Amino acid sequence: MNRRRLARLSAVAALALCATASFAQPKEIRIAHVYGKTGALEAYGKQTQTGFMMGLDYATGGSMAVNGKKLVVIEKDDQGKPDLGKSLLATAYADDKADLAVGTTGSGVALAMLPVAEEYKKVLIVEPAVAASITGDKWNKYIFRTGRNSSQDAISNAVALDKDGTTIVTLAQDWAFGRDGVKAFKDAVKKAKIGHEEYLPPTTTDFTAGIQRIVDQLKDKPGRKVVWVVWAGATTPFNALADADLQKRFGIEVATGGNILPAMTAYKRFPGMEGATYYYFGLPKNPVNEALVAAHYKAFKAPPDFFTAGGFSAAMAVVTALKKTGGETNTNKLITAMEGMSFDTPKGTMTFRKEDHQAMQSMYHFRIKQDPAFAWGVPELVREIKPEEMAVPVRNKR
Repeated sequence: MNRRRLARLSAVAALALCATASFAQPKEIRIAHVYGKTGALEAYGKQTQTGFMMGLDYATGGSMAVNGKKLVVIEKDDQGKPDLGKSLLATAYADDKADLAVGTTGSGVALAMLPVAEEYKKVLIVEPAVAASITGDKWNKYIFRTGRNSSQDAISNAVALDKDGTTIVTLAQDWAFGRDGVKAFKDAVKKAKIGHEEYLPPTTTDFTAGIQRIVDQLKDKPGRKVVWVVWAGATTPFNALADADLQKRFGIEVATGGNILPAMTAYKRFPGMEGATYYYFGLPKNPVNEALVAAHYKAFKAPPDFFTAGGFSAAMAVVTALKKTGGETNTNKLITAMEGMSFDTPKGTMTFRKEDHQAMQSMYHFRIKQDPAFAWGVPELVREIKPEEMAVPVRNKR
């Protein structure tokens, strides 16, 4: 009997020991990544996901853990649909027990997701959606953004284009990204005159009528004449603009910001074109960018692209914040850690501005050159535009 009792006690002790060991195991940190894996912006979304995973690996020294807690990434495909993005984020917070989230690709989807972060009182790091209203009038305290916003795009592009005696017509997609981009550009331009705003559906493939309206607005204007393009997605107006031969026929220049490398193949038809970009792999000179470029070439035999750097930057922000909290995922602790936080990225140091949680960051004034070694027009650096040089407005009325 004593032996049987001793055996039972030993078994109970063993179970208790197992339970204690199990309880003591490092917890997971669950991160939802909502992005347009499919849909009109799938190229952007896939780049962001690649960069995000590479960034987590780099920031954790290959451990994919912070303070002993494993990082678990939960992927969600919003397909570029606002209602779906909203529902997926709610599911991630409620059912998947995500501690925080990153996303998404399209501005319209991101705007739909903002109230969900507020409802669940969880941090959402917006990457790469650009609309100014995300950190503007639609913002709430749970929203941080590593991606650039429309104002940063606009102010940096104004550096290249805002000159006395210049008339500018804008060509943009008729959605949040395009309209916010044009509004911010108009606010940033102080010397040039904005002559006309041309908006076309995001899915436009025939640009003939829009280009004719631009020509009609600009052809008889004196001085420098420019059409500034704000466009996202696989089908862009640049080949149509090149085919129209605006410079030779009407003295109209084409200008724009950066884009993904496949879209920049058309830039090769505009040697000397100026603008400002968020990222091009050959422009930033820092150890993080060198690591990203090397890792991407090793994995894909190709350079990292526009949104790969963005995903990497979001990962650097996540890990930097978690290290500051000692791996704690309490939302208030994360917000306290992240407000005013500086972190390394492929673009150099970014800092989350306390007022609206927008990441302040460098932009790059470029001039396109033709290089037979590359299939795209190569952005040659004119100069880096530092964060302190850009008076990016706070629009959230906090």
